[in-house]
Amino acid sequence: MSDFKRALILGTGPTSIQLAVNIKKHFNCYVGIGGRESVRSETFFEGLNQYNHLIRVSVQNEKHRSMEGKCFVDQAFNGYETIEGEWDTIIFSVTTDAYIEVIKQLSDRLLKQVKCIVLISPTFGSNSLISNFMNNLNLNAEIISFSTYHGDTRWMQDRPSNHVLTTAVKKKIYIGSTHFPSINVDKLCKVYEQLGIDLEIMTSPIEAETRNISLYVHPPLFMNHFSLSTIFGDKETKNYVYKIYPEGPITQYLIRDMLSQWKEIMNILEKMNIKSINLLQFMTDDTYPVRLESLSRHDIENFNYLETIHQEYLLYIRYTSLLIDPFSEPDENGRYFDFSAVSIRKMFVDKEGYLDIPRMPKEDYYRIKIIQGIAKYLELNCPTIDKFIKTYESKIEKVAQSRRGELLSHAFVVQSFEEDLNMICGEIGKSYSNKEDGIGPVMD
Repeated sequence: MSDFKRALILGTGPTSIQLAVNIKKHFNCYVGIGGRESVRSETFFEGLNQYNHLIRVSVQNEKHRSMEGKCFVDQAFNGYETIEGEWDTIIFSVTTDAYIEVIKQLSDRLLKQVKCIVLISPTFGSNSLISNFMNNLNLNAEIISFSTYHGDTRWMQDRPSNHVLTTAVKKKIYIGSTHFPSINVDKLCKVYEQLGIDLEIMTSPIEAETRNISLYVHPPLFMNHFSLSTIFGDKETKNYVYKIYPEGPITQYLIRDMLSQWKEIMNILEKMNIKSINLLQFMTDDTYPVRLESLSRHDIENFNYLETIHQEYLLYIRYTSLLIDPFSEPDENGRYFDFSAVSIRKMFVDKEGYLDIPRMPKEDYYRIKIIQGIAKYLELNCPTIDKFIKTYESKIEKVAQSRRGELLSHAFVVQSFEEDLNMICGEIGKSYSNKEDGIGPVMD
């Protein structure tokens, strides 16, 4: 017998609306949504109440019609500490750096009822983090990790409400559970199949968490002097994430760093006996393809065995091949869709009046610090990852210093994430190390 009879979604972003519609439609279950009290979430709850808890999903592309729909949310909680009732399943639809902050606000009585916890968009180590928290309470809930959220969903009117628009849907994502095999995972696979998404089951949740392309491309693309100067206002001109210098950050040196970071993460996976990833194949087969005239299947499939300079060359070709959408239809002037014109977002003032850092690279800072901490715990060197972090932390310290006296979000503070790391590495130590390794605590 699977769970998903009474499902509580944590988070009040657009993805929560899409998830609620999906699980209501396919599991026909009782659904609740809970979020933190804030100026932003207040707008969400006002919209929810205005329409008597009716929520709606529209789609931009007709081929994604399986994602659209509407339903009623059975309960809504403004403030995590206000959540009550019995829930067999909890679905985390919040940023990964908030997992522990959120779960600590839930009562022990509520958590004792929970049989399954689903992490929609975790990072490397998130499942270990939640497992450690639950183990410390002597609770044995199944904890499921997806590799990433299955689409791109945004507010219909660019502000929180009861209505969202899903603009893109991934063809394939990965899933892993602390229970293997898992009835709940099998149920989710059937749901995702109906949504037109291939869901590949991994033997462990942490293996699923490593199948997130953001881990491998966001730090090099954002944690460099060019992108950071754009984000923090040093450059007045508009710049683009996926364009070649000087329109964007991509140079031969960025590609070199991207490759080096991938190899450092592969060293971590090898130490933990997790199957490695062919970066180029992951980019082309799981993310977005390029034409075979640009990259041959032979080069893609044998990427891991090539010399470093050859690997760098192929990665550079991959990004130049996607400056335009190679599968779009050209206009009357022979111009293809400007696929790489994704603007680098600048820092902004949030709804509470605080100067804040965009989700990219704010979320990536947490992800890469966790990976750095895991590498340290496993006694592995990661000089490229260290360089990304040093570059980013130096920049936010400089900006914070120059704006002293202004309202700055916590994102401008250099952080160790010590509590999360010790919990994550505590679980990794149980599963992947032995006494001969000589592996000790991650923090001195």
